[in-house]
Amino acid sequence: MTGATGNVGAALVRALAEAGEPTRAMSRSGLAEGLPAGVTAVAGDLNRPETVREALDGVRAMFLMPGYTGQRQILTDARAAGVERIVLLSGKSAGTGDTANAVAGYLIDAETAVRESGLPWTFLRPTSFMSNALQLADQIRKGDAVRVPFPDARTADVDPHDIAQVALRALLSDAYAGRALELTGPEALLPADRVRVLGEVLGRDLAAVGLAHEEARAAMEARMPKPYVDAFFGFFVDGTLDESVVLPTVREVTGREPRTFEQWARAHVDAF
Repeated sequence: MTGATGNVGAALVRALAEAGEPTRAMSRSGLAEGLPAGVTAVAGDLNRPETVREALDGVRAMFLMPGYTGQRQILTDARAAGVERIVLLSGKSAGTGDTANAVAGYLIDAETAVRESGLPWTFLRPTSFMSNALQLADQIRKGDAVRVPFPDARTADVDPHDIAQVALRALLSDAYAGRALELTGPEALLPADRVRVLGEVLGRDLAAVGLAHEEARAAMEARMPKPYVDAFFGFFVDGTLDESVVLPTVREVTGREPRTFEQWARAHVDAF
């Protein structure tokens, strides 16, 4: 398990533990704090393949995060160690084939490396995460006006818990080998819809204020590199990516409907 402390990774570690599967949870720190009983913590850096190699011994299946420079060597080492299956966390934009887009480009590169590794694989291509709403928490603590970028972008955001449940099944079975699974939540919402739901959950009258594109760009460039900002503007302003279509994949793989944004919000109300 790489990315074991992330939004998807932490949920997947819990799911594997509940399923009784022996699991190695890798993070840069290698700390065991917060891990379920029976899960082994290991330290490793995906940009430094030599730090990952030893943890691959005896591993049957690997959950891999994208976007790290050591990926190709790690995949070579995984094959040599006898790993039988790779489940890669990718993203819906990988399906666009747009290598000029910084976000889609690194996901496409990650998928290409896995395909070329010779290992059986499954790609998970989720839409935007519901947990992205945590970026609004500071604003919500300070007042009822919540400024949001891309106010006209309707997206079927997915709960990381549901991504983890699909990953669990892909790790434990070859039923999804060679497939790119596109994952969505159960409903397509505007940013204002999500703010409204958060207000209902919190018992407050929150109001979304849509940012002009210039304001959104300035705010985003303050916290991420410009090529990534350009990528998101391509997705949600130029319309190169459509995340509004609701797909049945989560239900088909897990046997239950994906969680709604309201369910996610109620489960994370303390964060706001």
